[in-house]
Order: sequence, then structure tokens, then C-alpha cells
Amino acid sequence: MTENYKILGKFIKDMSSETSDIETFLFVKDYISKYQLNIDITSKALKNKMVEINTTLKFEDKDENSKKSHFEIIFATIVRINDKIKEKKDLQKIILCDVQKEIYPDLEKSFLDLLHNSGYPEIKFEKKIDFEKLYNQRFN
Repeated sequence: MTENYKILGKFIKDMSSETSDIETFLFVKDYISKYQLNIDITSKALKNKMVEINTTLKFEDKDENSKKSHFEIIFATIVRINDKIKEKKDLQKIILCDVQKEIYPDLEKSFLDLLHNSGYPEIKFEKKIDFEKLYNQRFN
């Protein structure tokens, strides 16, 4: 256990790649560099100081195109929070920052595998997500 939490388990809860037809696939292949990676983190308290954290990555086209593909993964992490953690802001930092930094390499690899296996082998995520910075922007 790190000082504040222990990851008890992590798994892919849901994974989706949707491309409706060959025309859409060919269009997206040329246009996928315009797609954006979005992240959403939710959590749910469980019994015995445990928390389920769901980290959702979506890779999507923000423009109004009729031809688009949809890629999404929901990665669940179950953590036990140390009994000493009482402050809400400490818990938020664990959920939104500390756990994310620990699980993100696995999550990113799984998501890139999905994209590559969906016919887009050249996709890479150049920018790494800075969870510390996102956390600080949200709460400071």
C-alpha cells in the first residue's frame, strides 16, 4: 500500500470502437489526426473504505461530420483508502491524480491497442496527460 491507498484491482469495464461502413472508415483514416482525446473520471464509494474509480477515454471528432468513428474505453480501478485519509481534498487528489498517474500507462496501452486493431495503426498520443496539472487547475 502506498501511504494513502492501495489498488486492489483494475480492469477494462467497457471498450467500444464504432465505424459504420467502409466510406466512414476511409474518411476517418484521412481525418483522424483532427480527433481529440478526452478524459472523464468518476468515482463511487464502496464498503470498507473502498472506492471504484472509472476513467473514461474518448477519442472523437468534435466537428459536425456525418462520417465519424467513435472510440471509447472505461477503465475501472478499485482502491482501498487508508483510514488516516479524512479530508475530502486528500481523497480527491488520490482519485483524480495519484491513482490516474499509476494506472494511465496500462489504460493508454489498452486504448491504443483498440485504435490500432480498429484499422488505425499509425495513431499515437503525442501529449501525455498531466494529472497533477489538471488537478491543480480544477481545485486552485
